[in-house]
Amino acid sequence: MYIETVPNRASPPAILLRESWREGGKVHKRTLLNLTHWDPAHIDGLRAVLKGGTVIPPGQDVIRIERSLPHGHVAAVLGTARRIGLDTLLGPEGNRCRDLVLALLVSRILDPASKLATARRLSPDTASSSLGEMLGLGEVDEDELYTALDWLHERQPAIETALARRHLQGGTLVLYDVSSSYLEGRCCPLAARGYSRDGKPGKLQITYGLLCAPDGCPVAIEVFEGNTGDPATLATQVDKLKQRFRLENVVLVGDRGMITEARIGEDLRPAGLDWITALRAPAIQALVASGRLQMTLFDERNMASITSPDYPNERLIVCRNPDLAAERQRKRIELLDATARDLARIQAAVNRQRNPLRGSAEIALKVGAVLDQHKMAKHFALDIADARFHFTRKQDVIDAEAATDGLYVVRTSLETDRLDDATTVRSYKSLALVERAFRCLKSVDLQLRPVRHWLPERVRAHVFLCMLAYYLEWHLRQRLAPMLFHDTDRTAAEAQRNGPVAKAERSPAAITKQTTGVTPDGLPVHSFSSLLADLATLARNTVTTATNPHRPFTLLTRPTPIQQKAFDLLSLSL
Repeated sequence: MYIETVPNRASPPAILLRESWREGGKVHKRTLLNLTHWDPAHIDGLRAVLKGGTVIPPGQDVIRIERSLPHGHVAAVLGTARRIGLDTLLGPEGNRCRDLVLALLVSRILDPASKLATARRLSPDTASSSLGEMLGLGEVDEDELYTALDWLHERQPAIETALARRHLQGGTLVLYDVSSSYLEGRCCPLAARGYSRDGKPGKLQITYGLLCAPDGCPVAIEVFEGNTGDPATLATQVDKLKQRFRLENVVLVGDRGMITEARIGEDLRPAGLDWITALRAPAIQALVASGRLQMTLFDERNMASITSPDYPNERLIVCRNPDLAAERQRKRIELLDATARDLARIQAAVNRQRNPLRGSAEIALKVGAVLDQHKMAKHFALDIADARFHFTRKQDVIDAEAATDGLYVVRTSLETDRLDDATTVRSYKSLALVERAFRCLKSVDLQLRPVRHWLPERVRAHVFLCMLAYYLEWHLRQRLAPMLFHDTDRTAAEAQRNGPVAKAERSPAAITKQTTGVTPDGLPVHSFSSLLADLATLARNTVTTATNPHRPFTLLTRPTPIQQKAFDLLSLSL
């Protein structure tokens, strides 16, 4: 059967339902029904049925989106993890623990959450993105994620060794710094009270040290008890560099509180490692007092190399930054004035006629609180008695400290032919890259803190997981830098900078990108988090049609120019 339209001269054409058959070598036709007065939509439906199609009832959607999940950010982060080989670095293919750890890494970048919340976001019925589906995880239980964390803890030495082979070589610089994060609860053996960098001195905490390549790429991390001092962590890192990573002629870069004289004599020199660090303020004042450091060195320059018998076989690079000197002078004056103002109130309370403050212990407590608040105790001479309190400024001490404002001394065991003065100073300042890693780890993106695990192995695995997530984020930022507020023209920035001592400047291209909010190709500039949010609007849709409702297929949202640019920079295809 078929539908035929028959012209009817000046009248409307006749629409007929006919059938045809062959008989005796001839084709015969027969009209079954006149459809001329039918609604055109019904005629088209019948025509589709006769051609083998399906009639769609009125009110039913031709295409139905069964489910839509945010996908673009998953495709970008997971695709980058696979492109840099992070999945193979974790373990062999087909290992469910490996896939769960990979899911935890990607989730830590996309939306950090507890293990229970992450398990719900990965499971099909409660998924908040396409991550679980892309990895083929199926139902995920939080206990599985804890098992995967335990598996990752066992794999940590092998993974760190593989990262060291990728990013560290003999003779290279290694950046090292320490930070801390607070914990919830009191049951973890690693938890202790120590110097809190989170501003929570009443909380138990852990301490961890991060090793990075010269470009700031993280390589290894170690967790210590919360009351461990910075220098005490150095021996473990030296052993890791020499024994596990088997690196020769490594130059360790650490701050002045890390690489102390004791650590140099007990850890670095016996291991044959070179170092770059800085001197503390008392050591700088001793150089000035001994005459080894003359302020006239900086009449026409801001950097000079000197030697001292107190530091044999070492090179001291003295730097003076006028901007830093002015800022320290301003801050000292403000603190001195604030301290004197508060001490004067206590003095007035002691000298008042009615209900005066009495007792040396009571007076000392109030004075101690003021000095502890402003950290100016060394600049004041105090006279405290039961009924008397007097204070004066130690002007000689203040002047001696002011004489070294803006000065810092970089200390290294390297000779000039191996690393010149300017490069040595830049290398020490590159510790800022580790500080940037700590900011991303602790608060900006990955939210390492607060730690809610109790078992030491789980705590170490959690911290290592966050480090691997930052490793992945570091590669993402490197690739996506043209779309972000990052400065991609460091050569121009260094060219307009007056040497390595001066304050770092942004390149003209970076300033233009920041002020206009537009990239050179006309696209809006993003932060890393806002770009991920933009990519998340690219959805992965599960679609069915009315003609074939039992055969779903996947349809991606068409990417916007911003999203397409991001995938082009990541060398990924949708």
